[in-house]
Amino acid sequence: MRIVAWNIRAGGGRRVAAIARQLRRWAPDVVALSEFRATPPSAALAAVLAEAGLGHQLTTADPRQPTLNALLLAARWPLRRVRLGRAPAERVRWLSAAVAAPLPVVVGALHAPNYVSGRKYPFLDAVLACAQGWRRGPALFVGDTNSGRRGLDEETPVFSLREEGWIDALGACGWVDAFRHLQPEARAYTWYSPNGRNGFRIDQAFVNAALLAHLKEAVYTWGGTARRRRDALSDHAALLVDLAG
Repeated sequence: MRIVAWNIRAGGGRRVAAIARQLRRWAPDVVALSEFRATPPSAALAAVLAEAGLGHQLTTADPRQPTLNALLLAARWPLRRVRLGRAPAERVRWLSAAVAAPLPVVVGALHAPNYVSGRKYPFLDAVLACAQGWRRGPALFVGDTNSGRRGLDEETPVFSLREEGWIDALGACGWVDAFRHLQPEARAYTWYSPNGRNGFRIDQAFVNAALLAHLKEAVYTWGGTARRRRDALSDHAALLVDLAG
């Protein structure tokens, strides 16, 4: 099973046709998109994904606020929304669903607010509370966390002990950073500051203990064929997670 998580930037805009082609090349079984919107381009992307076999879809996009960044989950198998009592209050940035795949799994798609919003740490605390109280079997939380480890996941200092402590707390209750589990010291950046052009790894998948034995690969890749990141299909790299079984 391949799960692709990708922040597509501002609903995709004029890039949606190329984004759709790229997603099809990656041949995912489940797609978790951040910055999906209730706009015509995002709707067109969802329709193309359905035509490609990912017809089971859930979204937090709100037609009353079409330009609001939201989430889309699309899968080859039926999706059932999972309600968690400790889930983040910002439901537009959190979407959890059970995937009725041959390897049943719960996917929690997320897009954490940035620090300046003042909403980031309450959001991360709620995600951690979900992990600590988990009783639902194999699962992963995946998406744009706006977080990382000091030094290792940044080219210039931006992360604090607070973000690193959150990652450590997830690990302490059995939820491991899939990429870091497979490549403990590797440098990989998934977003670059448009001003300082400094790289940060802020997109992750956290796999719980019940799913870890099925983890085969977790890699980042920039969409499109452009040689420069600023010409890529999004300002974020996509995360491809492959699971056995």
